[in-house]
Amino acid sequence: MSFIRKDFFFTSESVGAGHPDKVCDKISDGILDEVLRQDPRGRVACETFVTLGLVIVGGEITTKAYVDVQGLVKKTIKAIGYTDPKYGFDYKTCGILNGIHAQSPDISMGVDTGGAGDQGIMIGYANNETKELMPMPITLAHKLIERVDLMRTSGQLPYLGPDCKSQVTVEYVKGKPARVDAVVVACQHTEEVLDKSGKYMAESAKKQMLKEIINPIIGKLADSKTKYFINATGKFVIGGPASDTGMTGRKIIVDTYGGWAQHGGGAFSGKDPTKVDRSATYMARHIAKNIVAANLADECTVELSYCIGVADPVSIMVDTHNTGEISDERLEKIVRDVFPLTPRGIIDYLKLLRPIYGKTAAGGHFGRKDADFLWEKTNKADELKRATR
Repeated sequence: MSFIRKDFFFTSESVGAGHPDKVCDKISDGILDEVLRQDPRGRVACETFVTLGLVIVGGEITTKAYVDVQGLVKKTIKAIGYTDPKYGFDYKTCGILNGIHAQSPDISMGVDTGGAGDQGIMIGYANNETKELMPMPITLAHKLIERVDLMRTSGQLPYLGPDCKSQVTVEYVKGKPARVDAVVVACQHTEEVLDKSGKYMAESAKKQMLKEIINPIIGKLADSKTKYFINATGKFVIGGPASDTGMTGRKIIVDTYGGWAQHGGGAFSGKDPTKVDRSATYMARHIAKNIVAANLADECTVELSYCIGVADPVSIMVDTHNTGEISDERLEKIVRDVFPLTPRGIIDYLKLLRPIYGKTAAGGHFGRKDADFLWEKTNKADELKRATR
């Protein structure tokens, strides 16, 4: 969003699929996908908790589908990369508890008629800082994690483990991103790259990570004053659920705009699209992105609000932060005309009953090129332009 100060530093972080909270998001969305694959009208609100050697899955699911929860959990953990006991947590030996039950009939009564699955506020945002129409700090942080994963899975840096985090500080001058001031990367690794003392990651490995992970992403945005912090505690051998507990829905800022924009407060993972926490937030991003793509604003925030059991949004707010080509009030009226905003309309328009959610659970839900993420398309930009004439 626009800041009163025009010269400042802003930092965002991202985490990899092996982070304990993201392990939970991946499991919850994996279960959601399996339900939707068999029963697109199934209702899912799935939560996961992980700790040393243990996975607990709970929540409310109403479906005709059969889900092998234990098998799916193990498959997900294996795909993330926890395949060896050396990580302190692996798919072969972890215990799994299943506490799933059916959705309350008091909730389904309102949702079955097309109403929202809950009350709440949902925020969408876009700006023109990057080609993804996302804020630069979170975009770079996600790309670093993507690069870490590539280096690990390709075998180019075979000592890397599944758990990793990144953080990028961007300096803004006159309101525009000018340079990267600091980069933080923390990557789990095996003992083979420790120095002779056994207390620190070897400097040669850190230099390799700088060369193969950081430099290709940060590139010319770095300068002689840029600071780099690679595994700053010294070493990161114990990671993932062996190091920290994880829960579904605890990385909502990583999932969205890295703190740059507001957040409605609702998490995404494990929720079927009748939950407007997820579907309406995707639509709000879609609206904001199309407004910016249509060159109707340099940046845009969209807020939608809903009431449980009621189809139409309670309110719509568009804020172009004094960068709009037309008034925000007029844009709000155009948005109502151009975009479907009922839960059922959003689900049909964005085709949200497909089993696509496992891919969203790491790497951010926005600013991605995946063809299945229809909320990232700018197909309404021309229609928005025409509506302003």
